[in-house]
Formats: sequence, structure tokens, C-alpha cells
Amino acid sequence: MADPPFSLADVVNGAIAPFSIYCMGYMNPGGSGYGYISTMKLSTGMVSVEGLDSGTEGIVSYDRCEKNDAYIGQINMLTASSFCGLNGALWGYHLAIADSIADKTLAPLYYEAQANQPIPVYPVEPLLDATMRLFGVAEQRRFPPMPGAHVICANKSVTQMGSCWVWSAIAVAIAADPNRDANLFIEDADTLPGDLKTEWVVELLHARDRNVTKSMILCGQDQDVLYREIFVGHKYQYIPEGFVGCALTCAPYILLAQNAIPPSQPASHLLSMTLSQWESALHLSPLPPFNCK
Repeated sequence: MADPPFSLADVVNGAIAPFSIYCMGYMNPGGSGYGYISTMKLSTGMVSVEGLDSGTEGIVSYDRCEKNDAYIGQINMLTASSFCGLNGALWGYHLAIADSIADKTLAPLYYEAQANQPIPVYPVEPLLDATMRLFGVAEQRRFPPMPGAHVICANKSVTQMGSCWVWSAIAVAIAADPNRDANLFIEDADTLPGDLKTEWVVELLHARDRNVTKSMILCGQDQDVLYREIFVGHKYQYIPEGFVGCALTCAPYILLAQNAIPPSQPASHLLSMTLSQWESALHLSPLPPFNCK
């Protein structure tokens, strides 16, 4: 790979793992080059406190977050900061593009303002769904990270005993100049009182989404980075008394499994494919619908 700016084709072709059925964490040996693929995941999980202590309650509830939704169970999660840089590409956005993003039917939730320009803010669900459709789910795994792999992730989590609500949120801001600037991830996770009604929780979390996207604009201003669009969303779960809940937000940085590449095609061919076309090319069985709550 030459010095930047890199072409997306070079990035994707340089982001292939040495294994056929498993994705691998970025910076593990044996990759095809210097590129990496960013993915996005939100999950919640809970466990009964019966027979456990405060330490093991947290361990089990966190592991259930990793297992639920897009499957990243059994990995060694390493914490990194929150950028997808010049040698990175975002799954579901740059390659294997989510259908609603590709056909421009995804409607903005609202607009932020940066440098007197409106920045559309879209729901993040298509990108979360794209990650699930890459890794699969616990009961129907596709190309998950290799069990025991060391996987760098931008991440944040919260663990709390019920009665409460646990929630996590994630957003990505897409740089206007991808040859100069990185895309920005922001993760957030916290709890809300258990006596709040569901509709109040939803209202509060929509307000938190606004805080997240406003913070992205401020980060861009601080570093003279302009963004062209933002994707944001959250996931939440009520945790009753007698249970411990966890909410996880993360962006795993990975290398693609070799069998995730359509046969007889370079990996960069994924840049011209929608997510549905990718699934069809690999003859993948359908997964359950992504649950955004």
C-alpha cells in the first residue's frame, strides 16, 4: 500500500484475514495489507443475580451483550479510540452497502449545522443490521471474529443492578474529505431509573442522540474536520429487580474472512455491491430481522 491518500479499493483489498470462515481483529498477523474494516454494534443483556456475586454478574451480563445481536462472542476485546481513518472502510456504508443507504430511501431524522451547512443525521439501524448480517447471530453464525481473537474495538458499556433501564448509543460522522480526515465514532452508555415509563425512556434517549451528534460537530470544529452526514441510534432494555443488566456499544475493527468475499472477485468488488447483493452472491440463508430496541 502506497502513502496516503489511499483508494478504497486498496483499503478493502488490504483488509482480508488469513482465515476462510473467521474474521480477525485488525493488527493481527497474516492480513493481506494495511487496511481494516470498521463495524458497528449495540447490544443489551441481563442475568439473574441468584447464585452469583457482583463480579460474576457483570461478567455474564457483558458476555451476553457480546453474544446478542451481531455475534462477537468469545473474543478478547481491546479498547481503542473512536476513528475510522484513511486506511479504513465502514461495512454497510463503503462496502456491502446497506440497501436503504444505497438507494437513498433512508430519511434523515434531523439536521445538525456545521460551518453554516446542514448536516443530515440518519438512523444508524442499517449499519447495525449490516454488522449482524456479516457476523451472523449466536444461533446462526456467518463470519464472526475467530473465537479467542484479539479484536480492537471502540467501545463503552454500563452494568447495573435492577430495577433500572440500561442503554447504549453509537454514532458515526462521515468525513467530507476522506483523503484528509477520519470518520468519527462516538459511543455512550448509561442507566435510567426503573420507574420511568417506556415512552419517557424513548424521549430521553432521543435527546441523548442529539447530545451525541452535537458533540460530533464540536469535535469536528476543534480539529477543522467537516462532516457530510451522521448516523446515530440507541438500544435499551428494562432490567427488573433480581437481575443485573449490561448495555454495550462498540465498533470492532476487523479483517474480513476470505469466504466473505464473492468467489472469483477481488475484495474491492464489495464496494459496488449492496448488502442484499452480497448475501445473494454468497447464497447466505436469511437471518432474523434486526431488533433495534
